[in-house]
This record gives sequence, structure tokens and C-alpha cells, in this order.
Amino acid sequence: MSAGSASDEGSRVLVTVCTFRERENLETLIPAIRHALPGADVLIIDDNSPDGTAAFVQDWSQRDSQVHLLLRQTKEGLGAATIAGFEWGLTREYDFLINMDADFSHPPQILPQLLAQMPHADVAIGSRYITGGRIEGWPWFRHVMSRGVNFYARNWLGLTCRDCSGAFRCYRTGLLRQLDFTRFRAKGYAFQEEILYHLHRKGARFTEVPITFRDRVVGTSKINGSEARKALKDIFLLGCDRLFGTRR
Repeated sequence: MSAGSASDEGSRVLVTVCTFRERENLETLIPAIRHALPGADVLIIDDNSPDGTAAFVQDWSQRDSQVHLLLRQTKEGLGAATIAGFEWGLTREYDFLINMDADFSHPPQILPQLLAQMPHADVAIGSRYITGGRIEGWPWFRHVMSRGVNFYARNWLGLTCRDCSGAFRCYRTGLLRQLDFTRFRAKGYAFQEEILYHLHRKGARFTEVPITFRDRVVGTSKINGSEARKALKDIFLLGCDRLFGTRR
């Protein structure tokens, strides 16, 4: 299978990237995505960044018909932005949606490898926590926090993936169409665990591809203590839903 194609002849692929103050990264990320998957479309979901991200992408889209902008007027969280991008793609009948971060922590050159897994998977995860995967540039406490969250999510939500919190994933849209995004609890970072939980309950087949995750060089991380606490709470409540068989 060639880069830019999918498991079926003529399949349509959309790469979604959620942004807030990421213009400088996009200047090099968009060409990297287009080089890795020349047949794929790219959707930038921007939460009205004050650095001119939306205007930059809009200008790019006028020169490249495979680059699109979804401008949101308010910043409601990573999960809400990701859902907006997914709904945009599902409405336009894409076959595969690939989500990735804007800061180059997710290597664009791995995109074809994720897509190559789709003949035998419903979700392919760019994984830091399987053999061959690793993280560069993190202090020790971020390693501890991330591994702790993943252990917590796997056991509390009944997930089988090693990397439950990373956003670098390729989804088959057939199963995504079965999800009711209006009932999602998490609007922030716990969205990554919640969508795996719902897809797992739908019988999704998961696979993981090792990646080297590098901490961002340009810009600043959006996660903070408040966001982390909210994510832990959302995962806890989702696990309660699973335990008691009803939304808590």
C-alpha cells in the first residue's frame, strides 16, 4: 500500500490537528503531513488563536485545496475541538480520520505506518509504551504521571491498549459513526481515554505502532494542574459508569 492510500482502493483520509497558538509549528507541520500522506486532506481545528493561526491556514487553503480550516470562536477544550473535527470529517464521508498534535511530538513520518494498519484494525495508535516506543525530553515527574494515568485508565476502564492517553491515532470512520458524541463526558484531555472506552464497547480492534515522542520545541504545553485533575475526575466517573452500568 502506498503512502496516502488506505486499505481500500479510493479510500479518503483526513488528518485533523487541533490548534491554539500553533502558527509557527504549522508552517513546517503542514508540509510534513502533505509529504507523508500526499493523498490525504488536512483539517486544522483552531480555537480562535490570537497569533493569527486561522488567517495563516485560510491563506494556505486558498493555495492548496487539500488543506482546510475549521475555526471555532471559543476555547472549550481539546476533546471538544477533536469532536468538532471528527464531525466535520464524518459529514464529508471520509473513510479514515487520523488525529495528531501540532507540536511535532507526533512524528509525521509515521502517518503511513498508522494507515497501513487499517486492513486489520479499527484504531491504530501511535504508542509510546510498546516495544520500540519511547519519550524524549520529559522530566522524570511527567514520565511518572503519564504512566500512572495509563495504568489507571487501563484498569479502571477495562482497556487493553498500552498507550491510552496519546492523541496520535488513526480511526476507521465506520465505528466512529456509531458513537453519540453529544453524550461524551470529557471535553478536555480525558477525551483520549473516553473515545477508546466507547469504541472498545463497540468491539473495536486496536493495534499500536511504536513512536518516539519528543517534547515540543516551539510554543508551550496547554496542559496544567487544573486540566490534569479534571481528566482524572472524568476517567473516574467514566469508570463508575462502567461499574454501575449507567451514567453517573
